[in-house]
Amino acid sequence: MKLSQRLAIGYIRAKFKLLSSISKKKAAKQAFTLFCTPQRRNLKKPPKIFEEAESLQLKVEGILVKGWRWNHPGAKKALIIHGFESSVVNFDRYIRPLIKKGYEVLAFDAPAHGKSGGKEITAPLFKKTIQEVCKTFGPVQSFMAHSFGGLAVSLALEEMSHHTDTRLVLIAPATETLTAIDTFFRFLKLDDAVRTEFDKIIIKKGGVSPTWYSIRRAMQHIRARVLWIHDEEDDTTPIEDVQKVQEKNYPQIQFVITRGLGHRRIYRENKISRQIVEFL
Repeated sequence: MKLSQRLAIGYIRAKFKLLSSISKKKAAKQAFTLFCTPQRRNLKKPPKIFEEAESLQLKVEGILVKGWRWNHPGAKKALIIHGFESSVVNFDRYIRPLIKKGYEVLAFDAPAHGKSGGKEITAPLFKKTIQEVCKTFGPVQSFMAHSFGGLAVSLALEEMSHHTDTRLVLIAPATETLTAIDTFFRFLKLDDAVRTEFDKIIIKKGGVSPTWYSIRRAMQHIRARVLWIHDEEDDTTPIEDVQKVQEKNYPQIQFVITRGLGHRRIYRENKISRQIVEFL
């Protein structure tokens, strides 16, 4: 870690420590804002295949969400969903193979990501964005999602009409929101009293506790066939959470566990890419 990064982290921790001593509620409110705010936005020039796409957009809760569409109109549709601090431009390698399989391909940047508007993203907002995309440009028969996008599409699907022919690929999905929050609080060294207020904010905004935002919980309502790809050494979405899903023995899930590909390189690996396209 660079000195500048250590100094920035030290400053943020000191800021929260001071704020926490003044007001647990204010500290929790600022912590929630930080938790929901991507610290970097992928604005790199899209790969050439994006020049062949039709540009799309829609508004979700007043936020302009931008996306792309290829091979329209198609008999069947696939939706690509990225993760936190990412963009669909990172998944260009999947577009041409999906078109060759006869898919109309849809890909949207989530709010606060890529070309879309907004400054914050939450699981309910991401879920609603996916549902609105499907409502406006669907129906969608196949989904491919990475990281936070995996949680969002799982939450969306359990509320959407779908069937056993629906295909869902989860690549290193954010399996348990509780794990992400725990990691966030350990990183900032925030105390339990702030955590209590933090959880209250989530309940007030979404009507449910953080434990509800769980793929393990949502999967009991998902009928789609699922290909779940995860790496044993993923330091962002830990394999321990995945193992708890495996213990449930959901019959519709096929697990592929890799080693040494981590959280992001996993979807760029050629063997994995081919396996995903073949499944879809």
